Amino acid sequence: MEAMELSRLDIAVFTAYILGVAVLGWYASRRVGATKRDYFLAGDRLPWWMIGGSIVAANISSHHFIGVIGTAYKHGFVAMCIEWAAILIGFNALLWIFLPFYIRNGFYTMPEFLQRRFGSAARVTYAALILVIYIFVEISAVLYLGAIAMNSLFDLTGRLQSLAGGVGISLTGDQAFLAAMGGCIVLLALFTAFYTIAGGLQAVVWTELVQLGVLLAGGLALSFATLRAAGGWSGLMATSGDWHLLLPATDPNFPWTQYLGSFLCISIFYCAANQFIVQRTLAARDEWHARMGVVFTDYLKFLMPLIIVVPGLLAPRLFPALEAPDMAFPTLVRQLLPPGLVGLVMAGLIAAVMSHLSGAVNSCTTILTVDFYLPYIHPGATDRQAIRFGRIMGGVIVALGIFWSAVLVRHSDRPVFVYLLDAYGYVTPGVATMFLLGILWKRTTHAGAMAAGLLTIPLTVAAKLVVPYLPADWEPYLAPFANRTGIVFWTCMLVGIVVSLVTQPKPDAEIAGLIWNRRSLSLPPEIREKSRGLRSPFLWWAIITAIVLFMYVRYR
Repeated sequence: MEAMELSRLDIAVFTAYILGVAVLGWYASRRVGATKRDYFLAGDRLPWWMIGGSIVAANISSHHFIGVIGTAYKHGFVAMCIEWAAILIGFNALLWIFLPFYIRNGFYTMPEFLQRRFGSAARVTYAALILVIYIFVEISAVLYLGAIAMNSLFDLTGRLQSLAGGVGISLTGDQAFLAAMGGCIVLLALFTAFYTIAGGLQAVVWTELVQLGVLLAGGLALSFATLRAAGGWSGLMATSGDWHLLLPATDPNFPWTQYLGSFLCISIFYCAANQFIVQRTLAARDEWHARMGVVFTDYLKFLMPLIIVVPGLLAPRLFPALEAPDMAFPTLVRQLLPPGLVGLVMAGLIAAVMSHLSGAVNSCTTILTVDFYLPYIHPGATDRQAIRFGRIMGGVIVALGIFWSAVLVRHSDRPVFVYLLDAYGYVTPGVATMFLLGILWKRTTHAGAMAAGLLTIPLTVAAKLVVPYLPADWEPYLAPFANRTGIVFWTCMLVGIVVSLVTQPKPDAEIAGLIWNRRSLSLPPEIREKSRGLRSPFLWWAIITAIVLFMYVRYR
């Protein structure tokens, strides 16, 4: 990415955002209560609009601005499916299957559900696996992407070389790059850690809502500028002849079969069994706010891709010969936005990094405290001791994230977005199997769940190694990441079922209230009264689901 010339107005807008987040984070941290639920679940006080807004803010990161716009530039309208599939699959699973059990049982974390349903081994296995993913995939990769964006857009490598030369120090390009990247990683990590560790989930959610506003403003500014340059609405609709959401099963990137496998397991894991996302619903005022928060998330998830993908769809009409698809975002910002709006979009990019990072760090501290420290290290710990441990672990997690980000800087030889997808593809088939079988089939045993969870990584490795040796006419169907992950998912399901059938299940009394049935859809009486008329979560869910289904039918 080429460096951008920033005006004083751009710098002022960017600085105002950074200072505003710092002040808000400090203020929110001062208002945190003294109990575990105050620190880890915001005292169960989050309303629906804060839940939905914070879920989307935490979900969006720098790879959406750079990677998704680049994907739309190269592959077109199908880039929408990454977000819209979450509405149809993952958030539906959370809303109608998992959420009632999480809320009514008062869980802090997703591993707690596995403890109640299966046993301590399932809880510890999932918790350890998810911590590795958060620290070495989510946190480190997001820090790396954020540093790449800051360094490229502000030409920090070049500025550092010039500054060093001015004082008589000679730096090679590689040395300046590593120093600039390291500085960006440390600054992003420490600034976000400042309010995340001090204020817990409450500080995270408050700052995420501001960051969501900046994200939306920056995305809208870029979309409107691109629309105007490309001829307005008619220019956008001129590209609609190539809009397709369902591509052939042999497509190497987005085969339609992904909805039967990879999207199914990744979406259910990410949206319904992922501490990073679900923790916000656990902090709801009540079940009505939790459900409405998920429905509000659906609306935001529908709109965000429109804001982000539209510039990518139109960029080929304006700049058809870019060196790489990921150049679309910086090229559009540099060529189309006036002073002030460049600073706003840059603030939106950094807001995406910070909101994603703060959510991941907070989820790690919650799991480490609730699933390891309290049950195994210090069972009699007071709330104050638990919060202190969580804050210490927050610092450790940030340090590990900085370290692994530096490893990525030195050794990453492929796009980090591919690294993210591949890493999730290793673990999500088994995790999704554990949760789905655990809640939908009472015959599922601890051994069956553990077999599926532990086999997911070996099966994925085996699938990647075997594909090159298969008949040539099989390879187009099995080589795509999406299809391979789907095969591993359904294999894990089969293994979980077979092992469960030959092992002893828990007595019905021990799993009462943990298995889904039609009564699970019924709201408690006091919540049912709040769900009448326009306050019905089902009404608003039905509207957005119908809209998404229409788009799939219209642009199949």
